[in-house]
Amino acid sequence: MTGAGVPGIASSTPPTECAAWDKLAAHAEAAREERLARLFADDPRRAAQFVARAPGLALDYSRQRIGALGLRLLEQLAVERGLAEWRRALFAGAPVNSTEGRAARHTALRAGDAAPAEVKRTLARMRGLGAQLAGVRRIVHLGTGGSDLGPRLVCDVLAEQARLEVRFAANVDPLDLARALAGAEPASTLVVVVSKTFTTQETLANARAAKAWLGGHGRIYAVTANEAAARAFGAAEVLPMWDWVGGRFSLWSAVGFTVLAALGAETFDELLAGAHDMDRHFEDAPLAHNVPALMALLGVWNVNFLGAASHCVIAYAHALRLLPAWLQQLEMESNGKGVDREGRAVPYATAPVLWGGEGTVSQHSFHQLLHQGTHAVPVDFIVAGASPELDANAEAQARALAFGTDDPSLPAYRRHPGNRPSSTLRLDKLDARHLGRLLAAYEHKVFTQGVVWNVNSFDQWGVELGKRLADGILSKRS
Repeated sequence: MTGAGVPGIASSTPPTECAAWDKLAAHAEAAREERLARLFADDPRRAAQFVARAPGLALDYSRQRIGALGLRLLEQLAVERGLAEWRRALFAGAPVNSTEGRAARHTALRAGDAAPAEVKRTLARMRGLGAQLAGVRRIVHLGTGGSDLGPRLVCDVLAEQARLEVRFAANVDPLDLARALAGAEPASTLVVVVSKTFTTQETLANARAAKAWLGGHGRIYAVTANEAAARAFGAAEVLPMWDWVGGRFSLWSAVGFTVLAALGAETFDELLAGAHDMDRHFEDAPLAHNVPALMALLGVWNVNFLGAASHCVIAYAHALRLLPAWLQQLEMESNGKGVDREGRAVPYATAPVLWGGEGTVSQHSFHQLLHQGTHAVPVDFIVAGASPELDANAEAQARALAFGTDDPSLPAYRRHPGNRPSSTLRLDKLDARHLGRLLAAYEHKVFTQGVVWNVNSFDQWGVELGKRLADGILSKRS
């Protein structure tokens, strides 16, 4: 059986038909009784050996409930599912988005000298427009979903580098736009409207309201595939969006113009270069040392073999406070699928519910459930060396989840069961290049899991029905 609509892909069989899947299921029966404390006691080198490194970051997965045999079986599963072939297809621009007959070429957007000519031309235009913003004091970015979350995250992470004020409005609730415009002057405001089709209801409602507020002053730029509609609306400049880049993977395209304009072309270049670093690592590193692939396979182990229904991401850096929101769309819109590439209902779990927050704030919120609740939730801790206090707190939480305490002198309500899995991603520092590496690592994690689960990570038909129904309800009321 071939991958649906994807030339050259040999494996579109369900993962449950792979020999490694059955071996993992049998192995998991014993692993459920395994204790992290015993794994560490039996292997004093575990803390050092269960670490994978990529440019600028390291993945410590020593506190995952898995040993060497389980890891080998996961690698075997990836091989049997044809990960290497799918990866080659992704980077080669094959139509891996089979339901829409499209490529998913977000990696080409950050390929530097090897980028397609149209990408280089667009980057040059972005740099030129970014250098011609004399008189602009505030940028108001109007988008939603992938057209909002990526630029919003980057601008928040690197806010101290901003040369201009930047605000975002994504909600059709008028209050969102009102707050984005508050205190601005029309003549010194640039409104950037981002919509691939230039028909997105929420974005156009905000764009019409912003245009009325401008009153003929200020500027409107658009990022869209529908240049005619954008020009008719009144956009002075239009940058392209291509159908081979999905919204949640579009930060690296002209969708990131707001990032470039607010933070500078050099910062945007560093962001792209960091993502390219991770692309090369994902493409070249063997599975046993491949950070995104290991993140993905450990997630498959937790979801499909240990029964985890959700996944928590906690960033121990205030600058990364919006990372869980970006990841929610990336992971759940990509892999929250109930049918496989052949249209068959899947009898196994796919994307878990992703949630999270900011450490140390979250320690006074949902960590109670993580430590003593009835659900064992795998956690990603993100550490960026922001301060010794933050690093110490992240390490303490990971240890408490892993080892708990069963001191019989304590009352039951003070005991912690432990044995709860987590990984720690450590960034050397938090700048544009390292941020690009981090975000690209999660993108490739999602792609790898989609390959294992045999789902199309690049469509989002589940989003469309509600949009059509809302349009119909509004048309009847108007």
